[in-house]
Amino acid sequence: MISQPSRQCTVELQALPSRIGQVRRIVSAQLRYWHLDPLIDEAALCVTELLTNVHRHAEPDKMCTVEIELLLDRLTISVHDHDPTLPSVRKADTLATNGRGLSLIAAVSEAWGVRPLGESGKTVWFTLAAPSPSVALPPYPLYEPTATPAFTESRPRPVRERVKTAARSPVAG
Repeated sequence: MISQPSRQCTVELQALPSRIGQVRRIVSAQLRYWHLDPLIDEAALCVTELLTNVHRHAEPDKMCTVEIELLLDRLTISVHDHDPTLPSVRKADTLATNGRGLSLIAAVSEAWGVRPLGESGKTVWFTLAAPSPSVALPPYPLYEPTATPAFTESRPRPVRERVKTAARSPVAG
C-alpha cells in the first residue's frame, strides 16, 4: 500500500548558462513547497552538474527535460537530453577546472545512473533520501471545539489595579 502519493514536476528547457540558474531556483522552490528544505543544497548542486553536462556535451541540440519526482521517501531528479552518448565518470587532475560533475553527484546523492534511450537520447538521474512526512511537514495546531476560548478565561483588571502594578523605571525611581 502506498501511504503517500507521488509528487512530480517537469521543466523543459534549452541548457544554456542563464537557464541553468533559473532551473536551480525552480528546483529549490519546488522542494520548499514540498517541505523538503534539507535537500535543496544537494539537489541544486546535482541538477546544476547534470545541466552543465548537457550544455557542454549534448548534440545535436541543448534541449532537455528536468523531472523532479518525490515517491515515498525518495526524491529523484532526472535530466533527459537527445544525445545518445552516455556520460562516464572521469578522474580529473588536481588542478583541473572541470571533469568532476559525475563524481560530485556520486558523492552527494544516495544513488545515480544513466538510462540509455537509443537514438532518442538518454536520461541521467540521481536520488536523495527524503525525510519522513512527519519530519518534513510542519506541525499544525489541532482545533478542539470543546476547549474554552482564551478570552473567556481572563477578566480585565480594573484600572486602579493596573496602575498599581505598572513597572517603575529604575532611573526615575
